[in-house]
Amino acid sequence: MNDTIDDDDEDDYQDDERGPSKSQLKREKLALQALAERMAGMPRAELERLNLSAATWAALDETPRIKDIRARGRHWKRIANLLEREDMAAVHALVNQAESREREAAAHLHALERWRERLIADDEGALSEFIDACPDVDRQQLRTLIRAAQRDQERGRPDAPRKLFRFLREALESNTHT
Repeated sequence: MNDTIDDDDEDDYQDDERGPSKSQLKREKLALQALAERMAGMPRAELERLNLSAATWAALDETPRIKDIRARGRHWKRIANLLEREDMAAVHALVNQAESREREAAAHLHALERWRERLIADDEGALSEFIDACPDVDRQQLRTLIRAAQRDQERGRPDAPRKLFRFLREALESNTHT
């Protein structure tokens, strides 16, 4: 057995002793700043579930009055520094829940837009599929709205397609609540 340390092993040992690189530290700071910006845009009622310090609350409350872009950048850094002292697991969990709800809401809107486009395009079977999905829907009103949306779309007017979208949203929401 050889008691000498291999050169490669010595380099690995030194890397472990030095800790994270400056680039890694900078990425972590930037991620915290992005998190601070995200948190500042969240409703206060959601943030109140966290046990944030008074200094962090004061910084978050101060955010709306800061208009200058350079000052905003410094403000995000300040909040990021304050967040380093907070329970980051709870903060990340809260932000992830909020992002998940936003993704679900966006997916729901995209599904509504697809329904509307299929119904306006007179897609084969789209009307019967929608009626199957929402059996309590007012079929006559739905057909009237589809025809009006088709006419308005040909004329380049957005009114009837918007009305159809609202009708579809209400129909799907009432179907999921029953």
